[in-house]
Amino acid sequence: MMERVHLAAEEEDDLYSGYNDYNPAFDTDDLENDAGFQQAVKTSHGRRPPVTAKIPGTAIGARPLGTSFMGKMETGRDSEVLKEEIRKGEGRRFLKSRAPLSSSLGRPMTGALQDGVSRPMTAVRAAGYSSAMSRGSAFDPFGQSKGPAPPLETKNEDTPEEKIKILEKKVNDLIEESCMAHSQGDLQLALEKAKEAGRKERALVRQREQVGTSEHVNLDLTYSVLFNLANQYANSEMYPEALNTYQVIVKNKMFSNAGRLKVNMANIYFKQKNYPKAIKFYRMALDQISSAHKEMRIKIMQNIGVVFVKMGQYSDAVTSFEHIMSESPNIRTGFNLILCYYATGDRERMKKAFQKLISVPLGIDEEERYTPANDDPHSNLVIEAIKNDQLRQMERERKALAEKFIMTSAKLIAPAIEASFAAGFDWCVEMVKSSQYVELANDLEINKAITYLRQRDFNQAVETLKTFEKKDSRVKSAAATNLSFLYFLENDCDQAERYADLAMSADRYNPAALVNKGNTVFVKGDYEKAAEFYKEALRNDSSCTEALYNVGLTYKKLNRLEEALDCFLKLHAILRNSAQVMYQLASLYEMLEDPNQAIEWLMQLISVSPTDPQALAKLGEMYDNEGDKSQAFQYYYEAFRYFPSNIDVIEWLGAYYIDTQFCEKAIMYFERAALIQPTHVKWQLMAASCYRRSGNYQKALYTYKDIHRKFPENVECLRFLVRLCTDMGLKEVQDYATKLKKVEKMKEIREQRVKSGRESSARGRREGSASSVASAHSSVTAIKRTNVLPENRHSPLLEQVRDSGHSSRGTSAKGERLSAKLKSLPGSSEPYEASSHKDIDASYVDPLGPQTERPKTAAKKRSEEDEFADEELGDDLLPE
Repeated sequence: MMERVHLAAEEEDDLYSGYNDYNPAFDTDDLENDAGFQQAVKTSHGRRPPVTAKIPGTAIGARPLGTSFMGKMETGRDSEVLKEEIRKGEGRRFLKSRAPLSSSLGRPMTGALQDGVSRPMTAVRAAGYSSAMSRGSAFDPFGQSKGPAPPLETKNEDTPEEKIKILEKKVNDLIEESCMAHSQGDLQLALEKAKEAGRKERALVRQREQVGTSEHVNLDLTYSVLFNLANQYANSEMYPEALNTYQVIVKNKMFSNAGRLKVNMANIYFKQKNYPKAIKFYRMALDQISSAHKEMRIKIMQNIGVVFVKMGQYSDAVTSFEHIMSESPNIRTGFNLILCYYATGDRERMKKAFQKLISVPLGIDEEERYTPANDDPHSNLVIEAIKNDQLRQMERERKALAEKFIMTSAKLIAPAIEASFAAGFDWCVEMVKSSQYVELANDLEINKAITYLRQRDFNQAVETLKTFEKKDSRVKSAAATNLSFLYFLENDCDQAERYADLAMSADRYNPAALVNKGNTVFVKGDYEKAAEFYKEALRNDSSCTEALYNVGLTYKKLNRLEEALDCFLKLHAILRNSAQVMYQLASLYEMLEDPNQAIEWLMQLISVSPTDPQALAKLGEMYDNEGDKSQAFQYYYEAFRYFPSNIDVIEWLGAYYIDTQFCEKAIMYFERAALIQPTHVKWQLMAASCYRRSGNYQKALYTYKDIHRKFPENVECLRFLVRLCTDMGLKEVQDYATKLKKVEKMKEIREQRVKSGRESSARGRREGSASSVASAHSSVTAIKRTNVLPENRHSPLLEQVRDSGHSSRGTSAKGERLSAKLKSLPGSSEPYEASSHKDIDASYVDPLGPQTERPKTAAKKRSEEDEFADEELGDDLLPE
């Protein structure tokens, strides 16, 4: 047993030798002569906490010394007592066994090796100490003495791990690029990037399987790739592919919370109008979402209610909406609930739902918060900064949406909840007045007046609006504006101007009132003043499109075409698809003699309103003026197809077919014109002429006979009847010839009457007033002498008097028109084709109502001559 005990030999070195020695710096014999120590004892410098070692790696580097010696110094022991203790050896013994004393020589290094003496083993090794350190070496825990560190080794990209990491980064980059492309509206690029990310991810999985690290598959990356791909399919309206991709995610049990994606699948079924499946998937998603996600569950239930509304199952929709209004009420759900009750006709529930709707909290700040309450400039700057920030804009949008739903609901249920819509409006107004939407009560009253207007009850509308004349300025201005508009529609410009002035006095910055005032001035012809009112309305509200449109019309009236063009170009930038603005631009370019630009704007107008017959006819007219007959025919034909009663279009198409030697096709258009204007003989004559030109003489003869039966005094019809009967060898030729001579004789008499009337009018102008008075006196004397007219009413004298009476009634202008018409008629020796297509023009009389006034052409004057000649010939027929 003693063999195992190892006794240290006496000659072996003592492990603890040298630790009883002390550094000469700690020699206390000369402390009395140490100036630093004496100064520390006499002053408060000695009471300061000791300076810790600044050399890192010591055992007590950052801890203050807590020795009894320092405690004695802190208590301010007398220096003489301290000196005595040191002389007796207590101080030396303390210094040897405790921490060293700070002196003017500085603190010794405790952690470093001194004089080749090894440090004893302790319970805790000091930082940076190593037993392998050679005695006397410097303290170097970071190994700075060894020189700079070797360079880092370059990664080897050929290793499978590095290849997998690079491929994962590519997949993530493709997903980000796909999302960015979708945010920029490039759906095709987003889908391509999503598909490429899917291909890369599958290659990544195969590479992991080859390496043998398939258990380390990145599920999050796979989920992201599939989810993005499904979203891009849905955005591109590739719904079957999107559903298949979502199905892959949902069926994979390794993906947590994948059941929520059934909401997306339900949305796709909703877009496909597959409502039963949409409800099924909404309910499946609702079952997989815990009650902790309350907002998500509310939104899903709202979707379920909307799907039930689409299916017409209003009772089921009511169940969903009522649950939402009881758990988390919101404006949109309340409005949908009112719609469902309205569809089922439940009056009482409509009232309750309306009360719930107006009591829904909006969660927005009060208006007073944004009003400066004091003179603090800092607070005013803060209020000015937040007055129109994004949060404030969101609050305004939310409030505007709530007001829109409340107004729509009131207008919807007002006629249904009471016996009359007026009583229903009154109930809604009372409910609104007791809610947070007090300012909507006046708007509801104005809507009540507008409802009267829609029911054509103008008196009630005016009476309702007049009740606002004594209310606050905003409501008064709105009511007066509506009254001005009403009177303007009734062509009562004085009342319209009066109420426009009232609206302007109540609110000078009301753009609608200024526009109404400008309209009343415009109607009176003061275009400059009207333009000033329109400009003021634009200064108050730059988005007032009515004012800008009216300014353009005013400049057009003033022939300031360039300024009008600028106005309508600005308006087109605001209203991109306004057909009226495009037509005005085309009209202005036509007035500026720029047909190419006019045609361009008309083409844009046709793209917006492809079934507008007036625009199509105008485009055909423009191409006709440019000499492009084929394009003109195309647009004229389209105009006829959409509106087959436009005489101008019918006339042009008939003339076009005559020019192109297709007289058979022209017959249809002239017959249509004859149906529209049955009292105009020219359309029937042109139809008969087309039959002649096409060689169908039998049909032409029948048509001329029908015309003669309706218009027996028409000379041209009789001439063609005589010629047709002569060529065909018919016996009726003598009868038609006799009638033609009588009508021609009447024409000659008529011409003489016109000539005599013209001469008498010229003679009357030459004679003085005295001769006129004398002739009048002689006429009166003759009447007194002959109290009874002659019995022979057909005497030549009476005929002459009657003829002179007729001539006095006729004007010189009528005579000129008649003579012009007689000259235009074909002679008896002319061939059948003497009447060209130029004689078929006529003035357009729209059967639907008055249209824009058009300048009369020479052809239109000829049509008036026809009517006048027919009337006069009918009065002066001679007996056979």
